[in-house]
Amino acid sequence: MKTSKKIDMTRGPIMKLVILFALPICAGNILQQLYNTVDTLVIGNFCNSESLAAVGTSAQPVELLLCVFLGIGTGVSIIVSQCTGRKDMETLRNVSATATSFLYICAIPLTVIGLLAGPLILKIMQVPEDAFGYSVTYLSIIFLGILGNMGYNLNAGILRGMGDSHASLIFLAVSCVINIVLDVLFVAVFRMNVCGAAIATIIAMYISWICSIVYIKKKYPELKFTFLPRKFEKSILKEIIAVGLPLGLNNSLYSVGHIVMQSVINAQGSAFMAACSVATKLTGMANVAITSFSSAATTFAGQNLGAKDYVRLKKGALRIPLFSGLITLTAGLIITYFSRPILGMFTDDTKVLFYAVRYIKIVLPFTWVYAVFNGIISFVNGIGEVRYPTVVNILMLWAVRIPVGYAIAYFFDGTYVMACFPISFAFGMTAMLCYFLSKRWHEIKHLAQKQITH
Repeated sequence: MKTSKKIDMTRGPIMKLVILFALPICAGNILQQLYNTVDTLVIGNFCNSESLAAVGTSAQPVELLLCVFLGIGTGVSIIVSQCTGRKDMETLRNVSATATSFLYICAIPLTVIGLLAGPLILKIMQVPEDAFGYSVTYLSIIFLGILGNMGYNLNAGILRGMGDSHASLIFLAVSCVINIVLDVLFVAVFRMNVCGAAIATIIAMYISWICSIVYIKKKYPELKFTFLPRKFEKSILKEIIAVGLPLGLNNSLYSVGHIVMQSVINAQGSAFMAACSVATKLTGMANVAITSFSSAATTFAGQNLGAKDYVRLKKGALRIPLFSGLITLTAGLIITYFSRPILGMFTDDTKVLFYAVRYIKIVLPFTWVYAVFNGIISFVNGIGEVRYPTVVNILMLWAVRIPVGYAIAYFFDGTYVMACFPISFAFGMTAMLCYFLSKRWHEIKHLAQKQITH
């Protein structure tokens, strides 16, 4: 097996390996944020605030329909990491082949469902009438890119599970450059509004997917990876679903919750919608470390569980989340301090800027709590313990964030609804810290102690 770009998490300094693994993903997240920022800049400067609001609110319907599959894709990545830790190449081939077949089984129906259900979901979200038409147009085009979106995410998950986090950076770099160029061309030059932005996005999605296939076939020929479905093993699919379905259902409930929350945001009008859309670009910039270190935590946990190195598991369990939290805290405070001039690059609408600054000051200084929470959840998922994190995620959203958000909107002022986020972050982190009191974690600690004494 070629190992030039792979990182073996089962040996060597833990944080050095985690950082080396996380850096390409972090750089990829920065590229993705760069694209999202340019996309918003182009829409904000060459279109109206209704178009900006439409693009910002249309992510939730796509997320709702893709969430179950993306959760199963995470399950694939976890199983791949465990196979990699065990050096089990035969199972690794079967997992990747079965996952490719499953991709096509899911993608085509989801595209059709998305095209038909998109407008209905937007109505449920209470998208204002002045932004509704733009939202439907943008969403209808985006759903045509589902196959490319799902295919890329699946392949990137397989590569991350194997310890190769560099590949995603290459794919995203190519995709972002093409996306930015096409955004400027279609929106700024050809004046195609949200239609042009959506077309640029789906072209980039398909290019990323195709690049990932070519890369895997060239760098890892031992996987015998194919573009079209080749092999389908029921036993492998059953294992993938056993790990991935709880994650997917959790994602699904989370996506429904996001739509419920978005309806509260939308009820405050187009200016507040646009402000939240712009503000989330800045929170995305500050949070680039979260996804990368969470992916590292999952791969680290899966590989070391597969290798049965419980001492390393115990050491990495808190180090990785805490390091992610420290980086996120630093970035959050810096961006909060400079938020007003940065936000001014996106729009000159005074009302939009006022609400966007408020959003940043309430949310961003506390996202380090979410970084720690997400790091622990990703680690626990990596060792196959997906049920407890699923319950915590559901409670964090449905028992804390949504009730608090609605209470703020009903009893106080809906334009402060974002305060529900840091409150829910604190609950989630506390609940996940409690996992280290569980029976399963005591077993891992006991096994680690036996390894030390022997």
